[in-house]
Amino acid sequence: MIKHGYKTILFTSALFISSVIFGQKKDEYTKKEAPIATQWQHADLQIDGMPGVSSEKAYQLVEGKQSTTVVVAIIDGGTQSFHPDLIDNVWTNPNEIAGNGIDDDNNGYVDDIHGWSFIGGKNGDVEFDNLEFTRAYKELRKRFKGKSRSEIAKEDMTDYDRYLTMDTDYQIRIQRAKNEQSELDNIERFHEKADKEMAKVLGKKNYTVEEVESINTSDKFTSAAKEFMILYLKEDLKEQIEEGKEHAAAQLNYMYNLEFDSRNIVGDNYSNANEKGYGNNHVDGPGAEHGTHVGGIVGATRNEFGIDGIAANVKLMIIRCVPNGDERDKDVANSIRYAVDNGARIINMSFGKSISPFKNVIDDAVKYAESKGVLLVHAAGNDGKNLDTGVNFPNPVYKVGGVCSTWITIGASSPEKDKLAASFSNYGFKTVDVFAPGVDIYSCAPDSVYKKNSGTSMAAPVAAGVAAAVLSYYPNLTAKDLKAILMMSSVKYGKTKVAMPGNTSKKVKFKKLCVSGGVVNLYEALKMAEGWPGSKK
Repeated sequence: MIKHGYKTILFTSALFISSVIFGQKKDEYTKKEAPIATQWQHADLQIDGMPGVSSEKAYQLVEGKQSTTVVVAIIDGGTQSFHPDLIDNVWTNPNEIAGNGIDDDNNGYVDDIHGWSFIGGKNGDVEFDNLEFTRAYKELRKRFKGKSRSEIAKEDMTDYDRYLTMDTDYQIRIQRAKNEQSELDNIERFHEKADKEMAKVLGKKNYTVEEVESINTSDKFTSAAKEFMILYLKEDLKEQIEEGKEHAAAQLNYMYNLEFDSRNIVGDNYSNANEKGYGNNHVDGPGAEHGTHVGGIVGATRNEFGIDGIAANVKLMIIRCVPNGDERDKDVANSIRYAVDNGARIINMSFGKSISPFKNVIDDAVKYAESKGVLLVHAAGNDGKNLDTGVNFPNPVYKVGGVCSTWITIGASSPEKDKLAASFSNYGFKTVDVFAPGVDIYSCAPDSVYKKNSGTSMAAPVAAGVAAAVLSYYPNLTAKDLKAILMMSSVKYGKTKVAMPGNTSKKVKFKKLCVSGGVVNLYEALKMAEGWPGSKK
């Protein structure tokens, strides 16, 4: 599931305490101003005081050095290919003629000019889908609903117990979504009252945040309304509330809806997990915000407008397989294969889920990518949990044994050294390889605008961009080389005590949170690549 960057806002008043989760204010497509201040992922710790990837310093290091173009596949929910900061760096299939309705390159996909969507078909495009949890629960419910333990065969008892656990969990999840919806409704109602109170006190309907701050009152309600409206105006809460309500509605109408099935839109034979060739070429969406943000982090055009991608010489292959809900294993496997077969050297995967019913199908695709020397960059996930003892799919551990050698798992770091590991980031001394900037990352959004998002979804493309930049200057490096260089050259914060993800009141040494004990750094990676065996064949 795509997990968007989020921001938690705590309203405290005499009336209620509530939380609103989701995005941040968007900016129009404009000339860059103070790029390091707004794009801290590029910062250098010594120069700028923030633990970014030192990209400006890195490009000074290789100034004048020849580079080659690297194709990076963005497997996501769709990417706006015509965003003004992306359009020049979107991959174009050199062997396909646009719009002629013919599979010119005979790769099984008609008119795949910029990539492919595995969640679209002749009947349209999938925007919403169930969670994998819902799909699994639905199948068990068909078998066991209304049955007592005495009616269950011995060989089905494990599945029956799983059904009972999931049934309880399902009811909790539904109620939580309803509560979230109700809280947001309460916030909207309080806003109406607070707005009227401010208008009454100030004697006008249109007022500024400065005018609200100037109000001096001892009245409890007026004071609460004042504090709320200051927050509302400063943080652009209107947009956040709307996004929160949309998310709550999506949970109830699609993610947890047992009657909803999007697959008729795709029109494939879903029972055939090995089927290929389905889908359409609608790579731009719907629901392209997440993928556009991810694509911008990797490869936004490095010019005087908008933002700078991490990689300077890159083409973004757009592959759509992640809806607002959980991605399906069949689609993920086909997306990986498509990327490999069409020339991607690096694949970014900023998605994940807790259940993988056809893991063997994904494993086969991952093995294929590994055999072709493709680096798979995966977001660790945003649950604040230890992956050494938990699960997150897809992952590099093969079901039949063994581990993918060209897979790198990325945790999210923040610009604050004492909070270096993002509070939401998954971690793992054995399972998360390295961290990368993933908090308040400024990047592209649909409709030619920009916004900040947080998540390991943002950290993974930072790492993918670093890998692509290194590979562009040292094209003889293998995927295994790239993984090793990213980890070994990472800036080490091993002994630094940081707030523990998922339990920020606890302090832990950073080296306990990932294999490398570091944060990726382009400058250090390029220096290491220069002397790497085989880099200058």
